[in-house]
Formats: sequence, C-alpha cells, structure tokens
Amino acid sequence: MTRALIADDERLMREQLRARLKEVWPELEIVAEAKNGHDAVALTEQHHPDIVFLDIRMPGLTGVDAARQIAQLPTFEDAQGWPGCEIVFITAYDQYAVQAFEQGVVDYVLKPAERERLQVTVQRIRQRMAERAHHTPDETESADTPLATHTPEMQQLLQRLSSQLNPQAPAKLQWIQATVRQAIQMIPVEDVLFFISDEKYTRVQTATVEALIRKPIKELVEEIDMNLFWQIHRSTLVNIKAIAGVSRDERGRQLVSVRGLTEKLEVSRSYAGLFKAM
Repeated sequence: MTRALIADDERLMREQLRARLKEVWPELEIVAEAKNGHDAVALTEQHHPDIVFLDIRMPGLTGVDAARQIAQLPTFEDAQGWPGCEIVFITAYDQYAVQAFEQGVVDYVLKPAERERLQVTVQRIRQRMAERAHHTPDETESADTPLATHTPEMQQLLQRLSSQLNPQAPAKLQWIQATVRQAIQMIPVEDVLFFISDEKYTRVQTATVEALIRKPIKELVEEIDMNLFWQIHRSTLVNIKAIAGVSRDERGRQLVSVRGLTEKLEVSRSYAGLFKAM
C-alpha cells in the first residue's frame, strides 16, 4: 500500500486534501499529518512515506525548506530500507511558483484541491512509482528516473523558491574557510572540485589543495549555489565543471571521474538517474 503524509498549517486544508485524495486514490494510506515544516521533516523520518504533500508557506520552516531537508534524510543506501519519497507542493495561487511547477520539475496542488487537477498529479506519481518498482534496493543498477528531490533541476528550483520565500536569507557562500595542515585558508567555492563528508568532517578538494571543514553536506546544500554543484550522494557534492565522465565498476555502481584527479566518486542509487544516458 502506498503511504503519504500531509503537511499544512491549516486544519481545514488538511481535511479537504485528505477527502479529495480518498476520492481519487482510495487505496492511499495517510500515515501522518503535520502542522508545520519541522514536524513534516520529523514525521517523514519517522514514518518513511512514499509521498509527502507539503504546503509551501508554513510557519517556522517553509514547505520548500522542509523539502530540502527531507531530500537529505537517510535512504536505503544508508541501510535504512527507505528509497525516499515523492514531493507534492500545496499552494495558493502564486504566479512565480506555479510557473516553475508547470515546467514539470515537481508536482503541485492548488488550494483548494480540485478533483480533476489532483487526478493528474496522482497519475504522474503512480507512473513514476511504477517505473521504479521494477528495481529493488539490492540491484546493482537503479531505476532510470531519480526521485524528483534528487535531480539538479529540483534542487535549483527549491533554492530559488527558498530565496523568494526568505528574502532576508544570507547570500550564497563565495568562500570556504578551511583547515589546511596547521593553517586556516580561504578557498573560493568555484575552485572546489568536490565536497565529501564522513561522520565528523567534510573534505574540500581543489586541484591543488585538500582541506577539512566541520560542516555536513546537508548544510552546504543550503548555503552554496546549487547551479554550480550536483549532489551525487548524500555525502557528496561535485562541481559540474569538474565532471570528466562516468563509468561503472564490476558491481555496476556508477563512478564519477573528476578532471585532474585519479580519484573517482561513487554515485548512490538515489542519484544514479542523473547519468541514465551513460
């Protein structure tokens, strides 16, 4: 059974969407409801739904920023047994947001939810889920279609929408202050070939310098310009201009070659669709 979570700070809107979903997708199970963005992230991590319906404008943490955090939650590649979820935004009419959503990067539902429009959204979600159902977590190759939250287009869209909803947010990072041997060095973000994290530190790699910072990837995703980087793993960001090619190892895993380096970066299952033509 497909499982979903609804997040909206208006109780009547949650009830109305639940009723409409029951009409167009009777077998869909609503496992939880959230009143704000923080609860939406926590309940997603707790219940591991297949779909999360997120109101764009919620107090505390917007639906857009909640989606960005949900995209960073552990999935089956981290032995959690969860392949991730589809995101559907709930919004009152907002010209900028609707124009962005109409480009097909992400599904949306206008308030109040109308049966006909919701049916279109449900049909698209079910089609994508059916495509991925042919692949299981223990297979060497992933489905051709990555989760919407794991595409560069989605990450860039969420970053733009977040800036629109949070006009007072700090500007994107231009410099990284990192430890190189015993010294602190300022590294231009555009010079970074990739960021890769372990449990405590993130390695910052340029063509000439390897440095360490105490900042996880999920924070870097919030702070750097995602038009410059692709996330290829929950622990890895790679500069788009630094990608030399993609190959597969004997286990079928995708490996990204980085210009000027012999080291290769593993692409996780959740992000393997980024390179589906290779």
